Amino acid sequence: MPLTPHPSSSSSLERRISYVTVHTWENIQYKVGDRSPRALRPTNTLKENPMRLFTTTAVAAAIGLTFSVGAMAQQTMSKKDFKSGMDSIATVYKSDKTSCESLSGNANDICMAEAKGKEKVAKADLEARNKNTNRARYEALVTKAEADYSVAKQKCDDRAGNVKDVCLKEAKAAEVAAKADAKANMKTSDANNKANKESTEANKEAEDTSTAASHDAAMDKGDAEFAVAKEKCDALAGSAKDSCMNEAKMRYGKM
Repeated sequence: MPLTPHPSSSSSLERRISYVTVHTWENIQYKVGDRSPRALRPTNTLKENPMRLFTTTAVAAAIGLTFSVGAMAQQTMSKKDFKSGMDSIATVYKSDKTSCESLSGNANDICMAEAKGKEKVAKADLEARNKNTNRARYEALVTKAEADYSVAKQKCDDRAGNVKDVCLKEAKAAEVAAKADAKANMKTSDANNKANKESTEANKEAEDTSTAASHDAAMDKGDAEFAVAKEKCDALAGSAKDSCMNEAKMRYGKM
């Protein structure tokens, strides 16, 4: 007999996965726009940041677990719980807005972007829990990616010139990567659910869908990362810039 997860166990696991997902995204958000002098040296222009690779991988893993846990859950929310959740979100947003009033300039803009993003993500997460569908979970992850991008863009306004341009490209690349992983995992989860109900042919179709989705995600992320690399090369000149561009093209298959 297949094991059926206890509702409370699923709920607890969902909370843990939500925590991992949110805090992993926050790690990347604070990495965006990190412009240490070392990052712009010609010899290290295209070297990967190990921490960034770790957090990106952790995000992809958290996204996959989000869909897996959602598939295990059997119950949607009651109308009372849903309304209570929405009321709570509204209260928190109002408080966050008030906290921003003491700030000015870009600090205020960043604060408001964070408050609005937090509200949107909370609503999307609540909708995902209520609808309990792969599509709703995907939309919640997309909302999270867009909210983080909005905050990261605002933080980039504290910079200027090429440093700001690189910051914006990295922010966009993080958003593209998050959306690509979320889409790939949704397609894979949908295909697997279909295969579980149908024939061997459906299982083969699920494998093909998963492979195609992963390929599409890799292509989207590669293009975004190439844009970041090109922007970094723009900070250089002469042969150093040419070498940087050639290395970027070879690395991302743009020759």
